[in-house]
Amino acid sequence: MTATAKTPTLLGLPGSLRRESYAKAVLAGLQAELAPAIHLEIGSIDLPLYNQDLDGHAPLPAVDAFRQAIAEAEAVVIVSPEYNYGMPGPLKNALDWASRPYGKAALIGKPTLVISSSPAFTGGVRAQEQIHGTLLAIGAKLLGGPQIVIGAVADKVADGKLVDRASLDFATAAVRRLVEIR
Repeated sequence: MTATAKTPTLLGLPGSLRRESYAKAVLAGLQAELAPAIHLEIGSIDLPLYNQDLDGHAPLPAVDAFRQAIAEAEAVVIVSPEYNYGMPGPLKNALDWASRPYGKAALIGKPTLVISSSPAFTGGVRAQEQIHGTLLAIGAKLLGGPQIVIGAVADKVADGKLVDRASLDFATAAVRRLVEIR
């Protein structure tokens, strides 16, 4: 990147609503690691349950802001836990909102990376499969390559940030690849 190049802006979406979630800690660690070369804005998926009756010509303000954040970002980084061998309900709900309006959703063609984390050694790999399937159905542009999974995440977080060097190096390399394909 040259000195005059614009700093890429990415949207990080934590797949959990928990205030002290490991997904947010992973995003906070990435944010610190990538700055100032890449700006990673940490968003929220705290949205009402998807209801097509509420998704008319004037969407709810929170939904409109969520969709606008996706549209304005050059790429999206989703970091998710695994709940009961799958994707958390709030993340699926957010992706349902993000998939609309049909055929014109901001995620269509948007470069997207999925990272999963879990206290289990498997790192949330089963949740990734579900998230990838949903993103492919929406038409997001998924980053290929190895899955970024962070197992035993509870031991790799300090002061609300991912601090494990190996995990940070692996994840930041993927984010940099994501920026290259955008």
